[in-house]
Order: sequence, then structure tokens, then C-alpha cells
Amino acid sequence: MLDWWQTYDTWIVVTGALAAMSCALPGTYLVLRRMSMMGDAISHAVLPGIVIAFLMTKSLDSLPMFLGAIVIGILTALLTQMIRRFGGLDEGASMGVVFTSLFAVGLILIRVAADHVDLDPSCVLYGAIELVPLDVVTAGEGNLEIPRAVLYNGGMLLVNLLFVGLLWKELKISAFDPDLATSQGFSADMMHYALMALVAATTVTAFHAVGSILVIAMLIVPPAAAYLLTDRLGRMVGLSLVIAGSSSFLGHWWAVEGPSWFGFERMETSTSGMIAVATGFLFLTAWMFSPRHGLISRWISSFSLSLRIMRDDVLGTLYRITETGSTASRPVSRAQLRETLPGGPVFGTALWQLRVGGRIDCRDGGFVLTPRGEKSARKLIRSHRLWEGWMVEKMGLRPDHVHSTAERLEHITTLEMRTELERQAGEPEHDPHDRQIPREDE
Repeated sequence: MLDWWQTYDTWIVVTGALAAMSCALPGTYLVLRRMSMMGDAISHAVLPGIVIAFLMTKSLDSLPMFLGAIVIGILTALLTQMIRRFGGLDEGASMGVVFTSLFAVGLILIRVAADHVDLDPSCVLYGAIELVPLDVVTAGEGNLEIPRAVLYNGGMLLVNLLFVGLLWKELKISAFDPDLATSQGFSADMMHYALMALVAATTVTAFHAVGSILVIAMLIVPPAAAYLLTDRLGRMVGLSLVIAGSSSFLGHWWAVEGPSWFGFERMETSTSGMIAVATGFLFLTAWMFSPRHGLISRWISSFSLSLRIMRDDVLGTLYRITETGSTASRPVSRAQLRETLPGGPVFGTALWQLRVGGRIDCRDGGFVLTPRGEKSARKLIRSHRLWEGWMVEKMGLRPDHVHSTAERLEHITTLEMRTELERQAGEPEHDPHDRQIPREDE
């Protein structure tokens, strides 16, 4: 399937994975702090710092780039805080003002410096990950050639791992409760600015290889996908690294093979762009299939709840219709049930489940309660009427104002709750509408 795979493909994937994972680590804390836009802001705003470093040194050395990016990254955080505090704007608007202005300044500086230094706007935006294997350094006695971007991004990943590992407790506390962090003896603001500096350094490290667009995606999307899959910080960090690393392989594979699926030639797409697409695909997968926060699981939970309520409503309706002596033995038709209950797939499914569960029987074209179903219906009606009595007795509500509330509460009422309701309501035998309240032991 991957007969085209060569050594340089491996280096491209490794570079993308290292860059993505180094971005995902600080990005996790940006997501937890609800500061996802700050990663976007810094990744754009560091551009003038990089250009100024080029203009001052006329060199592509990493140290000036790091320093320029870190200074501008911290400046972005400071300006955002100042505008929010003294300008009265919310944090999102403050970040928008700062990063768009600084990014525009960076683009202007690139245009001014284009004739003097080797700066390519498209490289800054989209990266040049396909050219990574061409810029190598020789290591070891075996003359092993390693792409320079692998060393840079691998080193940045190691720095981020050390930062997170050494300051794990401080980062966690300051992310969830800054006031508690201050009371524990370390400044939440200092942790904030240290994190911003780390984001800036990570951003500039990945710029040449993957560009700012992929950096923005990797800072936020893998942690956001991990956030949907777990509520534990350690697992979230681990999952964000796995998602970030996996997206590099998927993105390069799709960049090479994807065009051929639609009738085009291979390698007609950008690997960096496809890595961002792959990250989005993994996020979409997590959003759809997450056990707790996923769209499908939420739909299933919502449908299950609607189905349980409909089953209760069918039992309650059958009990009320057959409660009088004149209709006690008559089957209730589907049309009679539909007069008080909504139709649709939930209604039909509820009837089927009640029949399979032995709570209702189909007889003479209608439905009747079985002994098991009648027992369940009595508990439901008892809960409903006890709630009505309690609201009239204890809350002073009018009898004609309590039905809809009791109808919602009846589905979540336990035996202990019914016992307490009966005690507080004075052990009534009839509800406020003078209907008999079924006994618990009937």
C-alpha cells in the first residue's frame, strides 16, 4: 500500500510529529485555561520578533529567533492583559486587537526586508516540511545524516516535557485555581507568562518546518480532542501527544495518496496542510464517538432518556384510562394513547419494549397492563400524586398548577423519596384532585 515510502518520507513524518507534539504540550494548558485564542495570537504575533531578529543579525541562527519570539510572545500576553484590564474589553477582543496588529507589522517588515534577508512569506505561513530532509547535519562515526528540523523540534519537545514534568503541580493548580496557586506560595501570573514564553519558543521552532497555520492547529486541536475523551489531566496530556503524532503520519499519507483518490497526480497537496486536516479529522472523530462528550453518545443518552420517559408515560396513561371501573378491563387502542402521547419512533419503540418486557399485552386491537406493568404504573402514579399533594400542602400552590411539574418529577422519584413525600404531606390517601393515591404495597 505504501510502496512509494522512502527514507525522506520517514523524516518528514518524524519532523511533523515532533513539531505537533511539542505544540500539543503547552496547548493542553491553553485549552484548560480557556485561552485557546492566545495560542493563535502568539503564533501570529511572534512574526515581527522573528523578522526583527533577522534584520538585526542578518542571520538565520536559532538563538536570535528564539529571543525575538519569546520577547514578542510575552509582550502579546502583557498587552492583552492591559487592554482587557484598562480598556474594558473582554479577553477575546483584546487578543484580537493585539495579534492582528502585531501580525500586520510582521508582514510589513517581511516585505521591507525581502530584498535583504532570506524571508519567504509563504514559508512562514505554510512551512516547507517537504524540504526538511535536504537540510541535514552529520552525527556519529557512521556519518548519520539527521535533518536539522528534527533536532530543533525534538529539542523543543524535550524542553516542553521537562517544563511540564518539573512544574506539573504548579501548572495544574494555576490552570484550575489561580487564587489557590497564589496561596500555595507561587505566582499564577508568573506561571502564565512562563507558559506564554514557552508557546512563543515552540511556535518559532516549528515555523520553518510546518508554518504558522499548522502551529495554530497543533496548539489547540489535539488538546481539544483529548479534552473530549477524558477528564483526567495526565490522560489528556498523553492523548494529545498521541493525537498530534498520529496526525503527522495520516497527513503525509493523505498528502501523497489523497489526490490520486480523486483522479489527480500524487503529491499535489501540501503535507503541512494535510496534517492540519488530519488533526481536524481526529478531532471530529473524538467529537462524534467520545464516550461521554461525543455527539453520538449524547444522542444515544438523549434518546434513551426520551424512551424511558415514554415508557413511563405509556404505563401511566394506561393506568389512568383503565383506573375507572367502567373501563378497567377494556383494552386501550393506539389511537387513545396517541391522544395524550406524542407519536414518532420513540412512541412505537416504547410500545415494543413494554411488550417484550412483559409490562403490556396486545389484546383485541388494544393494549392492557400486565400484573408486572400495573405494579410499575402504580409506583409512577403514586409518585406523581404525592408530588402534587406535597406542592399543594407545603408550597401553597393551586391544584391546577402542579400537574406539569409533578409529571417531570415522577420519572426520577425513588422509594425513599416517595416515603419522605408521604410523611411530609401527612400520609394522604387522595391527591389534590381527589384521586386515590395507590399504596406502595398494593
